Amino acid sequence: MSTYANRPLLYLSKHHDATLCRAFSQRGWKISFASSLQDLDALAHNTACAALLDVHSGFSDAELESFEPWLAHPLLGWIGMVASREELGDAARRLLGLYFIDYYTAPFDLIHLAHSLGHAQGMAQMRPAAQRTAGSSARPDGMIGTCAAMQTLFRGIEKVSLWDTPVLISGESGTGKELAAQAIHRASERAQKPFVAVNCAAIPPTLLMSELFGYERGAFTGAAKRKLGRIEMAQGGTLFLDEIGDMPLESQTSLLRFLETGRIERLGGTESIEVDVRIISATHVDLEAAIAAERFRGDLYHRLCVLRVRQPPLRERGSDLMLLAEHVLAGVRKQSPNHIRGFAPTALRAIQQHDWPGNVRELINRIRHAAAMCEDGVIQPEDLELAAPVEERPLTLAAIREAAEQNALVEALQRNHERLIDVAAELGISRVTLFRLMRDYKLHVKKGDLGLVCVQG
Repeated sequence: MSTYANRPLLYLSKHHDATLCRAFSQRGWKISFASSLQDLDALAHNTACAALLDVHSGFSDAELESFEPWLAHPLLGWIGMVASREELGDAARRLLGLYFIDYYTAPFDLIHLAHSLGHAQGMAQMRPAAQRTAGSSARPDGMIGTCAAMQTLFRGIEKVSLWDTPVLISGESGTGKELAAQAIHRASERAQKPFVAVNCAAIPPTLLMSELFGYERGAFTGAAKRKLGRIEMAQGGTLFLDEIGDMPLESQTSLLRFLETGRIERLGGTESIEVDVRIISATHVDLEAAIAAERFRGDLYHRLCVLRVRQPPLRERGSDLMLLAEHVLAGVRKQSPNHIRGFAPTALRAIQQHDWPGNVRELINRIRHAAAMCEDGVIQPEDLELAAPVEERPLTLAAIREAAEQNALVEALQRNHERLIDVAAELGISRVTLFRLMRDYKLHVKKGDLGLVCVQG
């Protein structure tokens, strides 16, 4: 059986080359043919596959540029076929440079071409979107992430879930701290009991006490019947106190008393009620600074922060940014009355360059807005209300070599305390060559308070 048996191959060409298709079919490729953007839109690609574009089969520059969202598709690994490099137009050169793993010029060696297509599919399978499709990046609790910061969070959740003690989740607003709290609850021995959440910042201070502790009939005007508080409703389970840093001081005192005694009294009542709950709290506030400013009780902080996990902000999550963007868009597609094809490459670059002060909540809102505002089903930076990305020209090989050479010189000078004989010996060059390189890179040694130091001029 062929090495490529039943592997999917997307073949995009103006004209169907029967000889080429037959050759690839004999090698085990399962071919889907497309000759236009409409053909592409009719195809569904839910698994990673190789894709072959015959650049010079008659496509105009406008047609090639219309394929750009598909060229940027995370589940497609593209190989190009061109007549010759000299005949390539500006659009073709740009697209080949941005999205293609390799390209071949005529005449085509089918064995090498088939090998490159196998490599292209393998590269597509390595991308985060393909990993998400395979289910490797999404956890059963709904949390998504493959970056080091999220793996640290996942390990922290697993560890604190084994203990029946209070947990404090720190992190910026919009990072998904409640998801982490739910994950801890579901992994704990209290998983079959209630999970009750209270947003301490969303409830007016005058009502927070009645929300937490409940009240008896007649406790105040309008209290027509008994109402259980959130603490009592969480009996046996987990009480999640979100934005605990915004809790008023008078409420902090009552919460501390409950944590110390394990008992509550409803407002207007005299009965002392024993309640067994685990407290998980979360805040974007620096509680230690709030204690210093006398806005948060230090004794309450130590009761709440027995165990601690940190929810990383979106800007620290690296490749997870694109993973989350694709995940959010997949959910939006299910609700959208329009056909959303995906993000334009410029939109993806704008997403990567944005600082995301509102974190995941901001990402979700911007993508929902963009899905409603975009035209032709392709999301552009302006649909996300993001600035156009700053285009950075890739470094030339000569510039990369120069930077590496300069760094090697600076580090060798520092390691050898600017003893030039030792530097030359370590680098395996003569002193004459060392002096020339230092002159070229404007490096010199200068006496300072701590002896010789290397200074870049």
